Amino acid sequence: MGNAISSWKKAIEKLFGNREMRVVMLGLDAAGKTTILYKLHIGEVLSTVPTIGFNVEKVQYKNVQFTVWDVGGQEKLRPLWRHYFNNTDGLIYVVDSLDRERINRSADEFKQIIDDPLMRNSAVLVFANKQDLPNCLSPAEVCEGMGLLQMKGRKWHVQSTVATRGEGLYEGLDWLATTLKSMQRRGEHTSVKAEGR
Repeated sequence: MGNAISSWKKAIEKLFGNREMRVVMLGLDAAGKTTILYKLHIGEVLSTVPTIGFNVEKVQYKNVQFTVWDVGGQEKLRPLWRHYFNNTDGLIYVVDSLDRERINRSADEFKQIIDDPLMRNSAVLVFANKQDLPNCLSPAEVCEGMGLLQMKGRKWHVQSTVATRGEGLYEGLDWLATTLKSMQRRGEHTSVKAEGR
């Protein structure tokens, strides 16, 4: 009887227990990455300065614990992004929906990330941030501008967000958690480990 209960408990934990996922959050400078990270982590908007390097926090959402790496988006830091791709289950890419002038630049950086061999299995969540501001790109325009419709064989989602108010953040995490758990249940590898590490 004890073995049956133990086996049943392990099966329940496997289905519903806490899972840890490694997520990297990238995007151009001033897109709102750090604001999003701390809104998710402590529920508050902190006064932020441009991130030089990275911030890392554990964010618990439902029964998934995300380790989120928020990496600085300034042009001189972007070549370093690749160092955070090892064993990454998901990508959160933050787009400043108000920055129409740099949507092509953002799309170019995004394409380099998703084409990297270490990111080929990662689920992709795009936060179309700053949706509360007038004249911003709609989520559909962000989707088109980022070239998401051309991504074949990848799990992706665009979520409208207002980071300062927390709007859309948990809906995006919900999609990411559900997608990653579904991929793992089907035996799909969500992360790629760099060789030699």
